[in-house]
Amino acid sequence: MELIAVSKTYPPSAVLEAYRAGQRAFGENRPQELVEKYHALPKDIRWHQIGGLQSNKVKYIAPFVAMIHSVESAKLLDVIQKEAVKNDRTIDVLLEIRIAREASKHGWSEKDLIDYLQTGAYRNLNSVRFRGLMGVATHTEDQETIRAEFTRLHELFVRLGNEYFDRDFDTLSMGMTSDYPIAVSCGSTMVRIGSYIFGARNYL
Repeated sequence: MELIAVSKTYPPSAVLEAYRAGQRAFGENRPQELVEKYHALPKDIRWHQIGGLQSNKVKYIAPFVAMIHSVESAKLLDVIQKEAVKNDRTIDVLLEIRIAREASKHGWSEKDLIDYLQTGAYRNLNSVRFRGLMGVATHTEDQETIRAEFTRLHELFVRLGNEYFDRDFDTLSMGMTSDYPIAVSCGSTMVRIGSYIFGARNYL
């Protein structure tokens, strides 16, 4: 189980405090904030882009990002491939799956992703390493709804790993502060925790 400390909107000083306590993997939503923190903080931090990512912003994080969680389209995959080649890197990615009921949530539908994989186009992206899936459950108090969504994502993760990918496909990023115990019980290998680590956010 890997812990990603979600440091979005928190100052570099808060990240540094967690770093000094031994945390090395941090998650950010906005590329600009991610770049600023990368330059301000120790270089052995592994930065994860966990929020929605516009294609024209990939170039800013491609030189150093450890993993991009929020890959939700073939177009974005193609841009990541292009920027990885420019930087002579292989970039780890997670395919974001839309499992929640809210229309505001992002990600591939299960059908659209399988349709894409069946084309075989992803096999040409030799500077992109497909590490697994990511998903965000419905924001609800109904634990059975959350459990059902995480269970379905885990089942898809196992299926895709068996049918399309190799042993590098080993990461299932699901579970946040409010629902990570359920996610872990459903097979999560990576959780994204913010307020439990850093305290309540003060949004601008």
